[in-house]
Amino acid sequence: MSIEPPEKALILIVDDSAANLGILSEFLANDGYRVRLEKDGKSAIEAIEVQKPDLILLDAIMPGMDGFETCKWLQASADFKDIPILFMTALSDPADKVKAFDLGAVDYLTKPFQQEEVLARIRLHLRLRSLTQTLKEQNQQLQKEVEDRIEAEAALQELARTLEQRVRDRTLELSNSFEELQNAQTQLIQTEKMASIGEIVAGVAHEINNPIGFIAGNLKHLEEAIGEILDHLQLYQNHCPPSNAEIKEHEEQIDLNYLIEDIPHMLHAMKLGVDRIGNISISLRNFSRADTSSKVLGDLLEGIESTLLILQHRLKGNSNRPSIKIIKEYNELPPIPCYPAQLNQVFMNLLANAIDALEEKYQTEDKQLKLKRDKTLEPPTIWIGTESIDDRGVIIRIADNGAGIEPEICDRLFDPMFTTKPRGKGTGLGLSISRQIVEERHGGSLTCHSIPGEGSEFAIAIPIEDLE
Repeated sequence: MSIEPPEKALILIVDDSAANLGILSEFLANDGYRVRLEKDGKSAIEAIEVQKPDLILLDAIMPGMDGFETCKWLQASADFKDIPILFMTALSDPADKVKAFDLGAVDYLTKPFQQEEVLARIRLHLRLRSLTQTLKEQNQQLQKEVEDRIEAEAALQELARTLEQRVRDRTLELSNSFEELQNAQTQLIQTEKMASIGEIVAGVAHEINNPIGFIAGNLKHLEEAIGEILDHLQLYQNHCPPSNAEIKEHEEQIDLNYLIEDIPHMLHAMKLGVDRIGNISISLRNFSRADTSSKVLGDLLEGIESTLLILQHRLKGNSNRPSIKIIKEYNELPPIPCYPAQLNQVFMNLLANAIDALEEKYQTEDKQLKLKRDKTLEPPTIWIGTESIDDRGVIIRIADNGAGIEPEICDRLFDPMFTTKPRGKGTGLGLSISRQIVEERHGGSLTCHSIPGEGSEFAIAIPIEDLE
């Protein structure tokens, strides 16, 4: 299979013989080449500086500047040393041929010329030049890729450094936040926001410890993963091209694709933990915020949700009962003039009492046996409903499917110091204080409706009054 020359390649022929120029130019032109003719080395150099040829046929022996001197000049030039030079000579001395190759010639043609040989050698060297240029471009591209990889490694190292610092900063923030929550626990207990606040905030602290531990556990894996990736990229820098066997082996050994996929998951898990802590922190702050001396517009649904989040640990299932289900039947409520922190205390008392009632229902041995026998028994559930009464007021209902309360006990529920709980578990002040807050501070009402064996419902009604 013949090697075809590139289309319209420019061939420079340098020979002091007009006959040789005529012969060569004729069959080169007939073969599709562009041809330029010069009679000595000096004029050839001037022609090359005007238009660079793709290949040069150079006569060795010429008057003035001969072929050897011309070749030496071209090889000394950075712009022209890549042009393939084929010497043309009738000399038979091997020393002359060696001299031509030493000066940079790629081949030689012996006079008299054989047309097929000349064309074959020209095609071959044009093809070699084309391949050489392609290889040079590929090497340049490869060098660029190496430089890009080095830049990417530097960027990744900087990212790792800044990420570690951000994680440290965020961990410090979380630690400070945890301290704030612990301080809030002490403050709430000291101000007797509610009798059971110590237990509640302790539960919140437990909820916060889990996300912090989760984040701390992932940080170690994150640092290891980033270290492995940096090691792998360092190998790319030291061994190029990237098909190097050591790099491939290391890539398989560390399971690079898994690391790249797993890091975003770990970071996402960390974000979820941080968000969880933020929500708990916000809820506790909302719940425990200092009361104002006068009423302000308050969002009751926000207060209920904050209270539920604080009580989340008590809603989970345990050895005595399943998880408590919360059913929310919220209707839109307008912001109302109120003392938000005091109403939060009411919500906390009622929801905590509902949880206590459900736990009490499932605690006795007889009830547990019944639960195992009766698969249709409803799971422990708390319903929370809200409604707006035109522009006159709002109603919040909190109900449970606990054991219910006997009528004679219902009548005394709001009496100070009255409690149905065992000694040490209740103070008898929760519902009494709640009624005071609702009726005396807000001009509303707090009522209870209960059916023994079915459950209880407490209704809070608060009128809407103009702010003073």
